[in-house]
Amino acid sequence: MMTRFIFAAAAVAASALAQQQRAPVVVELFTSEGCSSCPPADTVLARLDREQPVSGVEVIALGEHVDYWDHEGWRDRFSSALFTARQQDYGQALKLESVYTPQMVINGQTQVLGSDWNAANNAIRAAAQAVRAMVSLRVTGWDTMSVQVRELPKGTQAADMFLAIAENGLDTSVFGGENNGRRLRHSAVVRTMTRLGNLDGKKSTSYAADTRFNVRPEWNRQNLRLVFFLQERGTRKIVGAAAARL
Repeated sequence: MMTRFIFAAAAVAASALAQQQRAPVVVELFTSEGCSSCPPADTVLARLDREQPVSGVEVIALGEHVDYWDHEGWRDRFSSALFTARQQDYGQALKLESVYTPQMVINGQTQVLGSDWNAANNAIRAAAQAVRAMVSLRVTGWDTMSVQVRELPKGTQAADMFLAIAENGLDTSVFGGENNGRRLRHSAVVRTMTRLGNLDGKKSTSYAADTRFNVRPEWNRQNLRLVFFLQERGTRKIVGAAAARL
């Protein structure tokens, strides 16, 4: 009996170590329920989240619903001006003529059409090769977490620290706009995204803190995931990330 316990404990430890060794890559999809081109991209994001198709990589999926489609006959209940502004920031940082839906941004450093499975996978592979900070995230209580950052990449200037809460298993019956009559399913919908502070690479390459997070009653806790990431303020490149389920 004791031997079985030791083997089981060793297997769990090995699995946890393998998870830590995978390169985290944050994949943000800018989408909307009012956009008829977006459901195929939502499906791609869900596949990336579920299948984790790139060997040695932990795909951290985030679905960010913009609000500029809300005047086209359907208001997306997940939309936020925050995500519209975030997408516009990416447009400037990546020197794009314009932003669009569905647009997928990988680790803040490259963008592809959100419904293009092959382009997304290629961009994820490329992003995984970049030097990154070592980030760990643990849920320590009902509404508390512990985060630790080590070895911020050399040359990193000010990096903003963000916490996102994303929810899987959501769906909407649409009764207006371009998707009228469709039932849309969503994965990794970002419920909130909060800037926790910044880390100045000139002063310190590490950070540790215990903090609280807020979960609203209408969210399904079993389907929630916390995502902590560091984003270089100037380039918008994501230089470290970690995710944890509640």
